[in-house]
Amino acid sequence: WVRWSMPAPGSRCLPSEGRCSPRPSPATTSRPGRAPRPGPPACPKPSPVSSSPAGGITVVTWNVGTAMPPNDVTSLLHLNTGKTNDADMIAIGLQEVNSKINKRLKDALFTDQWSELFMDVLSPFHFILVSTVRMQGVILLVFAKYYHLPFLQDIQTDCTRTGLGGYWGNKGGVSIRLSIFGHMVCFLNCHLPAHLEKAEQRKEDFATILHMQQFEGRAASGILDHDLVFWFGDLNFRIESLDIRFVKYAIDSNILSQLWEKDQLNIAKSTWPVLSGFQEGPLNFPPTFKFDVGTNKYDSSAKKRKPAWTDRILWKIKSPSVGLGAGGRRPSQGVLSVSQLCYCSHMEYTVSDHKPVAAIFAVQFASKADKPPVEIYVADEWSRPEQAVVRYKMAAGFHRSSWDWIGLYRVGFRHPKDYVSYVWARSDDGERYLEKQLCAQVTFSEEVLPKGKGEYILGYYSNSSSSIAGVTEPFQISLPRSEEGSSPTDSSGSSSEEEDDSTLVLLAPKSRSPSPGKMKRHRSRSPSLAKFQGLILRPSSRDRATSRSPSPQSRRGLPGDIPTIHLPQEELGRRGAKALELGQAATSQEGSSFYQTVREQGSTRRVSADTPLSRADPRNLGLLPALRLEMIDQALGRRRESGDQGYRCRRMSPTSPPGCNTSPKEGSSP
Repeated sequence: WVRWSMPAPGSRCLPSEGRCSPRPSPATTSRPGRAPRPGPPACPKPSPVSSSPAGGITVVTWNVGTAMPPNDVTSLLHLNTGKTNDADMIAIGLQEVNSKINKRLKDALFTDQWSELFMDVLSPFHFILVSTVRMQGVILLVFAKYYHLPFLQDIQTDCTRTGLGGYWGNKGGVSIRLSIFGHMVCFLNCHLPAHLEKAEQRKEDFATILHMQQFEGRAASGILDHDLVFWFGDLNFRIESLDIRFVKYAIDSNILSQLWEKDQLNIAKSTWPVLSGFQEGPLNFPPTFKFDVGTNKYDSSAKKRKPAWTDRILWKIKSPSVGLGAGGRRPSQGVLSVSQLCYCSHMEYTVSDHKPVAAIFAVQFASKADKPPVEIYVADEWSRPEQAVVRYKMAAGFHRSSWDWIGLYRVGFRHPKDYVSYVWARSDDGERYLEKQLCAQVTFSEEVLPKGKGEYILGYYSNSSSSIAGVTEPFQISLPRSEEGSSPTDSSGSSSEEEDDSTLVLLAPKSRSPSPGKMKRHRSRSPSLAKFQGLILRPSSRDRATSRSPSPQSRRGLPGDIPTIHLPQEELGRRGAKALELGQAATSQEGSSFYQTVREQGSTRRVSADTPLSRADPRNLGLLPALRLEMIDQALGRRRESGDQGYRCRRMSPTSPPGCNTSPKEGSSP
């Protein structure tokens, strides 16, 4: 497979030489506050890009059987191959992830362990989580190299339940669709009904998923309207007619071709109209189901299930002769070509009764977007605070929002909300800059800049599209450390021991989300990626309508302000003088004395301010904006002033959902 031929954003491509020159660097020797008011900053003019993009896409499917994640998945993702033509995008579909009530409650506050594992493994290779969607135990994740993020637009998710007649989400499909260099691509992860005799039910469920999943906008409203569709998952197709002894003999003798003609999916591709146009590579690997857990031996239980290729990866290219698609959309001009370079199973993973399957594709796009929606210009190095000046230019037609922001990311960040610091991308003359294609300018204050040396990336986050619309190449920040210690926003060093102890209190011993030990270098600054509305990397297409299939991110977030845990005054009255004395003692303590109410057997108690749980800063634990803990004197003071008015709506950080239709104030802080 081949790398994207599009150069990294911020670089200039010289057509005559076929190479990239360093990005333009604006002069930043003077403070922006002393710059003359008239005249916007000048932007260097980037050279046009004339090459055609081609890229490698890796697709992985794995029924994990409610197991805990293994220690390493590097070989599964085909990383560290020693080649220079690694994949540029990776789609991972999981089935039967543990979705018991206790696990789902934990995953509501923190990212699930499987997603954490893949982010931790992929972030050192510059892969960023583009989007994720979960329906009970079915999860889909899409990653991409950070320099491709501005060219991945129109990201939407959807899910459809088919279990118990459509009332249960243990079976069904989840999807992520997006525009890649102007081409509409859809990833569909399915878990279809099991057992040999349920072939017709699998056909009906797949047709239901295709019919129910609809996306917003005129471009590719249905799954099959996309230019390219990847369909994968535990499809549960079995081998018909043949006896289990012959199947095992064919496997042991490596004559797998004698099993192909009896494979239900191979038969269905030629007889079911709904599968018309879907392609699949040769099944040159042993059946991936069913194994004894912890071994490479097929089922030895009393049921002795027949081995089968239940885990599959297929693709479909939209025919250019279709003409007008849904909504009057024409297929992309030219021919979209896809070549499968690898299709294999991984026998080395034994935590489940299924073996994972991976496929690597080389995709050649016929046309592309010429430049990112937002171009960012920055100096090669920030060695002084006054050099932290960022200039950016928005392309014509870009939908600017007053909630857009520019994030500062350490190289190796995991998702768009995993920033070190940020600044609001707002300007009084923003509309004029957009209309006249001029450069706007913002400045990072010294207080939010990380101290020490390190490599960082700037990214323009578009609130309207919930994606990064522009990035820079890595640049250096080398600011001297203060005598008192590192800045609170400095992520160049390890977290304090107090943070780690506080995190341990809230997490199970085997949790990977976030582990203070192994994962402290990649601790997320964003809470759960798959539960709360303000934390979802890309909203579901069902967010503004009644969902036919309750995806976790299709549930509406908490409206209005962020909820605060406090002890109501009525409770204080019932508790009597003892409770008031406890409140006064807590109020008199110096510093940030956080407290929390805990309900046990119908009674309510408060956690002491000197416990690790009460000392935990929710911003360090990744709980915002789902939970805000306030100092007791602030909470009680507001209760005394107004008992029923509630808290005024305010925007705390880019990860917080906007609770009112007001623009951020100049003095607002993270």
